[in-house]
Amino acid sequence: MPQRIEHRLQVPRDHAGDRLDQAAGELLPDYSRARLQKWIRDGALTLDGRPAKPSQRLAGGETLLLDAELEAEGEVEAEDLPLNILFEDEDLLVLNKPAEFVVHPAAGHHSGTLQNALLHHRPSLEHLPRAGIVHRLDKDTTGVMVVAGSLRAHTALVAQLQDRSMSRVYECVAEGGIQRPGTVDAPIGRHPSHRIRMAVVPGGKPAVSHYRPLEAFAHFTHLEVALESGRTHQIRVHLQHLGHPLAADPLYGRAPHRVQGITPGVVEALERLGRQALHARMLRLRHPADGEERRFEAPIPEDLLALLAVLREEDAVVREGAP
Repeated sequence: MPQRIEHRLQVPRDHAGDRLDQAAGELLPDYSRARLQKWIRDGALTLDGRPAKPSQRLAGGETLLLDAELEAEGEVEAEDLPLNILFEDEDLLVLNKPAEFVVHPAAGHHSGTLQNALLHHRPSLEHLPRAGIVHRLDKDTTGVMVVAGSLRAHTALVAQLQDRSMSRVYECVAEGGIQRPGTVDAPIGRHPSHRIRMAVVPGGKPAVSHYRPLEAFAHFTHLEVALESGRTHQIRVHLQHLGHPLAADPLYGRAPHRVQGITPGVVEALERLGRQALHARMLRLRHPADGEERRFEAPIPEDLLALLAVLREEDAVVREGAP
């Protein structure tokens, strides 16, 4: 059912000379500029009671009148699926996503996704793009992610992602030894020959990842990775680019039995994990309602803890056998 939105406000004099869409974006910050431009073109946002163009210049003192309906954004069906909710209020839903959970419908995954579950949990999300989903995690990446619960939150969260003020920290296990912290600043785009993969390519979108080792093992390193950008498969691509792909990564790494030198116990642990060893541990953002910084964390899942335990056991055996 459409949701009605009504606003009436006077344009301050200091907006004289501004474009209508620019001024509307500042005076109605809960809505994106693209949405406001559409409402202006459709006649839902008028100037002194008359239709206008987004580019029309203002004199100041005019009256903006918004009378619009928020229609459902798509035809994704609501499904009663379990959600692990870490925090929820009018503006935010913060979730701990499990493995094997696709974020939104796509080819081959038309149901059973996070978006289907969100629409069942809060039907009003049908009025937001992708039910409020502003960023995503890969199907088999676990951890914390935020969903907008309102239009103002959607606008604010998208802005924080774009200006890189939203902080995201991951933990992962990578192949090989990484002794020192470092940064990968390398553009990411579609792989030139493998269309389901991404790669570091000239002309790709800027991407920056900061990493630091947390624990070293005989053949792997437990890492913390902080993102400045949020490109598709960014951590997976950047670590492969370094020559240290994620453990058990089926797309960018090696099959467990092909990793040289590891024990049968580690091979078994990696096969049991059955996914890239990557978890989104922490998310820091400004709350859309009050601008206060909030921090949310998702604990390391049991499957990754089990892998780390096996790696510690192997490392102890290797150290005991060293001369």
